[in-house]
Amino acid sequence: MPRTSNPRARTRPRARGIASRRQGQERSQSKGSEMAAAARGIGVAAALAVLAALAPAARGVDRAEFPPEFLFGAATSAYQIEGAYLEDGKGLCNWDVFTHTRPGAIRDGRNGDVADDHYHLYMGDLEILQSLGVNAYRFSIAWARILPRGRLGGVNADGVAFYNRLIDTLLQKGIQPFVTLNHFDMPRELEARYVGWLGAGIREEYAYFADVCFAAFGDRVKLWTTFNEPNLVTKFQYMLGGYPPDHCSPPFGNCNGGGNSLREPYVAAHNIIMSHAAAVRAYRDRYQAQQGGAVGIVVAMKWYEPLTNATEDVAAARRAQAFETEWFLDPIMLGGDYPRAMRELLGSNLPTFTPEEQELLRHGRADFIGLNHYTAVYAKDCIASPCDLGTYEGNALVLAVGERDGVKIGGDTALNGFYVVPEALEPAIMYINARYKDTPVYITENGFSQWSDTSREELINDMERVNYLQGYITYLARAIRNGANVRGYFVWTLLDNFEWTFGYSMRYGLYHVDFDTQERTPRKSARWYQGFLTGDGSPTDQDEAPQALRADS
Repeated sequence: MPRTSNPRARTRPRARGIASRRQGQERSQSKGSEMAAAARGIGVAAALAVLAALAPAARGVDRAEFPPEFLFGAATSAYQIEGAYLEDGKGLCNWDVFTHTRPGAIRDGRNGDVADDHYHLYMGDLEILQSLGVNAYRFSIAWARILPRGRLGGVNADGVAFYNRLIDTLLQKGIQPFVTLNHFDMPRELEARYVGWLGAGIREEYAYFADVCFAAFGDRVKLWTTFNEPNLVTKFQYMLGGYPPDHCSPPFGNCNGGGNSLREPYVAAHNIIMSHAAAVRAYRDRYQAQQGGAVGIVVAMKWYEPLTNATEDVAAARRAQAFETEWFLDPIMLGGDYPRAMRELLGSNLPTFTPEEQELLRHGRADFIGLNHYTAVYAKDCIASPCDLGTYEGNALVLAVGERDGVKIGGDTALNGFYVVPEALEPAIMYINARYKDTPVYITENGFSQWSDTSREELINDMERVNYLQGYITYLARAIRNGANVRGYFVWTLLDNFEWTFGYSMRYGLYHVDFDTQERTPRKSARWYQGFLTGDGSPTDQDEAPQALRADS
């Protein structure tokens, strides 16, 4: 799950619906470009968003609007929920060491040692999942639970056994496993040896890990993703700092771990791209014919709208998207090079693909693309006018802003800079479909954040989350009606969990978790999602209080 560049900044969610988009969104960018084609639909969407702002809960969306085989699920990740950080042969991961040794790095000073204790309580959690009526579950495999010391240390049989139990139970319940191989964590020993993703030797380590997982679980897992949000995590690891190994340099920051923000993110990204390609080729060569699965990659994707009609801001929105999604997807999906805008701005700081790497990329095209989409922002050009460049989009010489003419682009969430703009989902999907030749898309994360110190009544009766999910799923249905190739949607997240540098101070779960007792309590949003999936009407109108339960009850 992405975070703001300042984990201590916070905004209070307001009791408002989905805000309408301002006039002028029908402006075209360069005719014939993929972004221009995608953006044309957003002007029409503005009128619908006005209605959404007036009465979001009154506007319905029906499961029948989606194909029967469409996947609806919830998503989690290993470090964020599993706990059991040193049990049954698991090795230390980078986040285990980081949270224990870096005072002040986590907002509430806590860690993922126990988290949701999912390692012990997974059976109850899968009962919860089944009760929602989902047909898929996206989770990740903890690298250090399978290979505690990397490829030189041997496979941990107990770790393999845990994921076998998890996968088998899901299938018994009619729920398809959708497995992520890497969701921000790696064995600490490998991080120390290769400085995370900076050393080229990490490619061979990752390829071995992927091969072990394909061999152990691929007879039952048919949907794999190699990486979760590498375009985001490399920025927080090597440009802005905040994630292990916590590298950065001015103007982006001064990190204890040192680093070079102008070069290291792109070296790390290059190694991740080639690791992905190696894993995909191995799957195609050794497993796909027999196992019949597919391998994709998940990227974070904001939608960028130009702040003004000025040519510079229109170009800035296009450039921001190149540095956001095309950075990874162009080499992987088009098999050529990084986007031209990146080459022009970054010069020699951007690695060059060797002929051997280009050959591997031709065999490493993803079968599908996962999009983690939460928000939209305005893009302001920073080439022709001065800006603060020490920000998430600063490497693209773009400043992301949430207001135009004093009006916010959408309603607030707890996460600073993340706004409720459901109508942006459709052009984002259309843009990806157009650029990458109708490659299937899954919305692999989408969710609404609350602060933990919000009143318990607001946390449980989370109508803002209901409105958020309903709004985004409505525009997802609209995109499909308009021809989008989308195959699934996953809510972030099933349970409140360890939200990286926010610790437990921020909550996204359909289920509220009391981390002292491990009680899971269904929120109003869980009942809404269940009602949507099962066709049981509108459970958000029910008056009865949700029942708390322990995951092992």
